[in-house]
Amino acid sequence: MDEAFIPWRFRPELWAASFGMAVFAAYVALDLARGVASSHRATSLRALAGSALALAVGTWALHFIVMASGPLPFPMGYSGWIVFGSLAVAYAGSLLACLLGSRAGLHLRDGLLAALTVGSALCATSVVALVALRLQPHVEWDWRILVPGWLAACAIGGSGLGLMAYRRRIAPVGFRWRAIVSVVLGTAMAVGNAAVVISAQVPLLTLSLTADQVSLATVTALAIVGVPILLVLLLLTSILEARFRSMLRRAREDLQVAAYTDRLTGLPNRAMFDERLQRAVLRADRHGHRLALLFCNLDGLKAINESFGQASGDSVLREVAERVTRLAGERDMVSRAGGDEFLVLLEGAPDKDAAGRLALRVMAALHEPCRFDGHEVPLSCSIGIAMYPDDGALSKLVPHAAAAMNAVKRTGGAAHCFFEPRMVAGARDQVELLHDLRRAIEHGELELYYQPKIHAPSGQITGAEALMRWHHPQRGMVSPAVFIPLAERFGLINALGNWLIEDACRQIRLWRDQGLRMRVAINLSVHQLRQADLAKRIDGALRAHRIEPSLLTCEITESAAMDDTRANLQVLEELSAIGVHLSIDDFGTGYSSLSYLRKLPSEELKIDRSFVLDLESSPDARAIVDAVVKLAQALGLKVVAEGVETEQQQEILRSLGCNELQGFLFAKPMSAKALALWAMNDEGPAPIDFRASLFSDTISSAVL
Repeated sequence: MDEAFIPWRFRPELWAASFGMAVFAAYVALDLARGVASSHRATSLRALAGSALALAVGTWALHFIVMASGPLPFPMGYSGWIVFGSLAVAYAGSLLACLLGSRAGLHLRDGLLAALTVGSALCATSVVALVALRLQPHVEWDWRILVPGWLAACAIGGSGLGLMAYRRRIAPVGFRWRAIVSVVLGTAMAVGNAAVVISAQVPLLTLSLTADQVSLATVTALAIVGVPILLVLLLLTSILEARFRSMLRRAREDLQVAAYTDRLTGLPNRAMFDERLQRAVLRADRHGHRLALLFCNLDGLKAINESFGQASGDSVLREVAERVTRLAGERDMVSRAGGDEFLVLLEGAPDKDAAGRLALRVMAALHEPCRFDGHEVPLSCSIGIAMYPDDGALSKLVPHAAAAMNAVKRTGGAAHCFFEPRMVAGARDQVELLHDLRRAIEHGELELYYQPKIHAPSGQITGAEALMRWHHPQRGMVSPAVFIPLAERFGLINALGNWLIEDACRQIRLWRDQGLRMRVAINLSVHQLRQADLAKRIDGALRAHRIEPSLLTCEITESAAMDDTRANLQVLEELSAIGVHLSIDDFGTGYSSLSYLRKLPSEELKIDRSFVLDLESSPDARAIVDAVVKLAQALGLKVVAEGVETEQQQEILRSLGCNELQGFLFAKPMSAKALALWAMNDEGPAPIDFRASLFSDTISSAVL
């Protein structure tokens, strides 16, 4: 046989270089394969294609580096299309092998298939590359060498893929493991190529058909220079993409931390607390345990912010967070719910005694003064406690703890209490009433009632005060003492006030068209005084209904007038400028500055009913009313007394010099229709005359 075939000539350094190329290509392929497990489909496919390309070009270059020394004793050339075909065979086999080897769980069947694919692709690439020489006569194969070599390549390559899959299951694959597997796969590639080349037997009379073929030098240059450059580029791409993925992962982690962490205190925020609470409830249900929730609210943080600034308030919140966190157990969770509110979740089957003891410790810790910027500020907190499942389901736990905390606040704060069902009964009713009030404004369920004002010396009716009434479809008549505070608390008071202005002007116009020139007083809340366009809104309503401004009186409570003196003085001057009358209501219940009162463009003072009720029995009340009347007279103001219910009260007020009286003694509030009938037909609750001036012709002086 030695005489019939040409012996191959091999150079050891080329075999070593080809082995190094194979190991490098395998490492690049493994590095790129890290992205195959990405959940992003485009990234996964790109990583799979790159990994297969690196393994394919390494397999392909391995053969041609070995052939670089020209092992045959005649000039050799390659068919370009067949050389390209050998690369295609290498890529197809590598792609299938990478796809099988990258699966999360590499089972025995997949492992065997991947091993056969790797070994077959390695050997097939070298076989096709030898066919590309187009030798005549054709190469003969020694199957005694080729088959064992192919099996060895399959076994070694499969072992490398299995080793990688095993490592992926137990821990991340680092540089060391990639290097080890790269050597194993490089060995498989070298064994497969060696088996093909050694088993190929070339007859003595063989010639290489070089016409229209690629020279050995060109193919060798591609294998030795081009492939390493391509592998380096692929490796750099893999490294950059891995770093980008790492940066993106860190950015996502940072965003997740930011999304679930309070930036000021570093505590978990409400979103994270809600997730933790859900998991805790599931565990408690599974084991039949209890949970306890403490809802903590700092007392007086607003005063600290206003006195020392927002930064000082933030320092207090950070200090509170540290103190409460130190008191919580390892299984407990402290969260900032927002503003000056903190939540503490107790796990481990706590009872009420344990929750109460923790609340006492928290209160004691916060009682210690907080020091910042040379200041020492005392702290206190109000704590509401709700137990799961005793105090309701998951969705009710936080609201019920908050209700208990609000109950503590209403009793002065600086204490703790447990939730009781009565704490939410009123709150639920308020929510329903608020919803109905919004609907009432939209659907016209509100109505103005009017209580006459009486000229004290003559006993004649001079005007009326407009009072809101709410005809609720189910509740009947709802008192203003119920829905006005509700509207002020939840931001509906301006909508109510705007409706009041419009409806009062509409009614004045309607009365005027009927021949009644009635002056009407309306009440303005402190919230309306903060409306920048209040004067323009009232002026617009007067013009729209062609009302003389002097027919409208705006009553402002003493406390509202004194709330923000500079701003309110400007608003009152604007109202006075458009011609409406101004009255200071509930006088005597606030803290007036006489110098400021002298500057107000008001025309009357209205004595609060609390003084009128005690006139008959209290010398002090009589003295106060007498002083108010004298003060008003000195300032040139008219005096109105409200809440007059008895004849004796009327006589006393007349003797003291009050100008107008108002109260149940004369008439209760009535509808606009009832007041008009009384004025026109004398069909009223008492034999009281309307002043003749109320019926005078004033069309010429009306606003047109």
